[in-house]
Amino acid sequence: MPSFDVVSRVDMQEMDNAVNQVKKEIATRYDFRGSKTRLDFDRKEAKVEVLTEDDMKLRAIKDMLIAKAVRRSIEAEALVFGSPEKAGGDMLRQTVTIAHGIDVETARKVVKLIKDAKLKVQAAIQGDEVRVSGKKRDDLQEVIGMLKEADLGIPLQYVNYRD
Repeated sequence: MPSFDVVSRVDMQEMDNAVNQVKKEIATRYDFRGSKTRLDFDRKEAKVEVLTEDDMKLRAIKDMLIAKAVRRSIEAEALVFGSPEKAGGDMLRQTVTIAHGIDVETARKVVKLIKDAKLKVQAAIQGDEVRVSGKKRDDLQEVIGMLKEADLGIPLQYVNYRD
């Protein structure tokens, strides 16, 4: 019986490369010259912490981070920007969380969408992914098309296809 998995994954090495490119651009840009801007990437917690002086620089870093991530095949929806908060001195801190895995609530939405489509497929939540299986390959392709059109707020990938 053919099946595939619906997952939401981010390649952390590519994210690390995107953060390093942003750091290099900050070091060379004229408007950041002499600033105390800092980016810290925590791979285990999947977070980027931005520390800078003012709101304009914070917005510029956000735009640079999104542009570099998209160029490295990381979808912009995977970056969840927290609200800026005051840090010591005249500094601002913003935490960027990288969405990794499908949470239970979103997985339930995916399963509900599949069941409401009345296709002859089964969907099962397995940890942070959803396994979809059915008798016909065409039904599975229809499910993929339907999920691509649905706006669930997180980027989805379709992996582990078995025939």
